Amino acid sequence: MWREIRDREAGKTRPNSFKNRVSSSRISNLQLSNYKDVVSPHRGSINSLQVDLTEGRYLLSGASDASASVFDIQHATDFEGAGEGALIAKHKSLINIDKQHQNGHKFAISSAIWYPIDTGLFVTGSYDHYIKVWDTNSTQMVINFKMPGKVYRTAMSPLATSHMLIAAGTEDVQVRLCDIASGAFAHTLSGHRDGVMTVEWSTSSEWVLVTGGCDGAIRFWDIRRAGCFLVLDQSQSQLGRRPPVLARSAVSKVSTSKALSKGQNLPGKPRMPQKKSGGGNGIKHSPLGQVPAKGLKQRLHPGMLSSQDRATAHYGAVTGLKITEDGMYLLSAGSDSRIRLWDVESGRNTLVNFETARLQTSKPIQLATAQDSNLVFVPCMTSVKAFDVWSGKMYVTFRGHYEYVNCCWFSSQDQELYTGGNDRQILVWSPARLISNEDASPAEDRDNWSD
Repeated sequence: MWREIRDREAGKTRPNSFKNRVSSSRISNLQLSNYKDVVSPHRGSINSLQVDLTEGRYLLSGASDASASVFDIQHATDFEGAGEGALIAKHKSLINIDKQHQNGHKFAISSAIWYPIDTGLFVTGSYDHYIKVWDTNSTQMVINFKMPGKVYRTAMSPLATSHMLIAAGTEDVQVRLCDIASGAFAHTLSGHRDGVMTVEWSTSSEWVLVTGGCDGAIRFWDIRRAGCFLVLDQSQSQLGRRPPVLARSAVSKVSTSKALSKGQNLPGKPRMPQKKSGGGNGIKHSPLGQVPAKGLKQRLHPGMLSSQDRATAHYGAVTGLKITEDGMYLLSAGSDSRIRLWDVESGRNTLVNFETARLQTSKPIQLATAQDSNLVFVPCMTSVKAFDVWSGKMYVTFRGHYEYVNCCWFSSQDQELYTGGNDRQILVWSPARLISNEDASPAEDRDNWSD
């Protein structure tokens, strides 16, 4: 660490590189926190966790006892411990909304998310068929939406500047978009053949929504138009990770300059040979080598073609989705206990072989990625496993829960991982802290010859 700090001061290491190295070092040392504890008031399994996206200070949780709670994870409400060196910060709930509340949910809360712009609002979805928007300061319900079935997952776009839509995945086949501004449904997205277990907004476009259903399909939607524009197919694959755009352009420039220096003629773009019909007219081939169907007058959207519309991404329900920070890759988990990495641009399976992991099959799970998206945290029964996104190798296993783990959230601000499970506990995984080195007593600093 001191060598890296010295290189940073000397200008040998760039600021971003130094920041990434420190963050990676802290993530590699994650362990069950010995100085931070979240006191859970829930009397049921924890189904959803999220730290607010604006301050990175408030943790929101939703549980199966129909309660939702807010915690301040930066400032402790109490301390416990025998001495100063052994103090444990206790973070108790600042807000707790349960069945006793006038407008509280009647059944389990399956999803609890923050309003992306500030912490003044949060949204909860429940098995009682309602999605409710709450005012954080007054703890009163502002808007509620009646859904056609159990609500599995809700999501809001962190990039949205033109809309205030809540995407809702329910046991109904249609995905519904709820507009906070008008208090009504904006429109519905039809295409799944069974309930929608998970929804996720793109991190590169405010208009793109990704949904995973019980029919095993993962669909991409542009909410400005009708129909999905992409259905992922596990049989369509490509080997490994695409090279970055800058790297590809640099390689092409180098090869071009070498060819020019040698005086070689650059080959032109090859043209596809065209077959001549009897009348002498050329038939243009489709870019994918597919012959257009006879009698097809209007070009249909790829997501609406019958051959691609029935494609599946998993052999079973899609239980979890997570898009990387750059929006170029999608991670998916299914009830077939498979984790897959998809190239969003090509819509293909990258064939990254994630090590065997047992996943829950009856309910959605919440995945999390590290700040640089090199690690993905996956709830695997009673533990949480961290996998390398690009190789699929298991990096580390976090064991601390006594029952199944349902959700996890990684806080990039503090490099901390929060997990919740059926044991009603919210565990904090923090970088290792050597208290004895930081809080050394004056007696330990004395010389051997001091009086």
